[in-house]
Amino acid sequence: MLDDCQSAKNILNPTVGGRDEWPANLTLRFTHREGRTVLVEQRHSGPLMVQKTLYPEGPGICHAVIIHPPGGIAGGDKLSVRIEVETNGCVVITTPAATKWYKAAGRSSRQEVAVRLRANSALDWLPQENLFFNAACVQSSFKLEIDPTASAIGWDMALLGRQASGEKWDTGAIRSSTEICNSDGTPLWIEQTLLKGSDPLLKSPQGLAGFKALGTLWAIGQGCTSVIATELNSQLPFEPALRAGATCLPNGVLLLRCLSTEVELLRALMIDCWMRLRPLILGFASHRLRLWAT
Repeated sequence: MLDDCQSAKNILNPTVGGRDEWPANLTLRFTHREGRTVLVEQRHSGPLMVQKTLYPEGPGICHAVIIHPPGGIAGGDKLSVRIEVETNGCVVITTPAATKWYKAAGRSSRQEVAVRLRANSALDWLPQENLFFNAACVQSSFKLEIDPTASAIGWDMALLGRQASGEKWDTGAIRSSTEICNSDGTPLWIEQTLLKGSDPLLKSPQGLAGFKALGTLWAIGQGCTSVIATELNSQLPFEPALRAGATCLPNGVLLLRCLSTEVELLRALMIDCWMRLRPLILGFASHRLRLWAT
């Protein structure tokens, strides 16, 4: 059995190559023209793309679904996504299904996402959950650079092990980082996490307390206040299968943390909170994405 990917050594300094690596790169640029948000640039290499943009909310808000045809990320794969939303652009980005991270056989898998929001732009970052197979070795980073006049809501959800098949996540390592900063580079929120399959943190009351599904929703914009966080907390459930709590940082970043025994419960709560927050922070009415019902 792998020693948590050599104690996460491969994740911190990935050096192991392989013939089966499958890199993929995607660059998207959205602009606002005459009341319409348009995808004006798409460059991709490897299996990563947006097939078609949609406008279920009207021409002002562009919906894009990022597709990764292999359906999963194997050891040695590297995905890179770069997104820019220009002034006054409004974009919703999601994925068609959960992202599967396969058993790595000692090689790390990487995903890097970088987003830049220009003045008065808005973003809903709504990828479906990450499913980490046992022995997956993952390095994942997300960076958002946002203009002070822009606003955004996003989330990250994960399930440790394939619950449907009774698989436990007791081997492997996941290193993730999230960074939100102003357009001048001033950090607003930075978080780094390293989970290993043998880590006591997975069962500790100070850690995941034995929960297998975890998620964080973040929001930034002029509408993010401690009052909203308090109101959201008053509506959150607290039950054996689901725990959640919201807070607002002094710089206006709102965070919602969730733990659950089932990813379906986690997903439902995240969607519900997003629908509550979207009108307050982005100024748009909330509509469930039709993709989530398929």
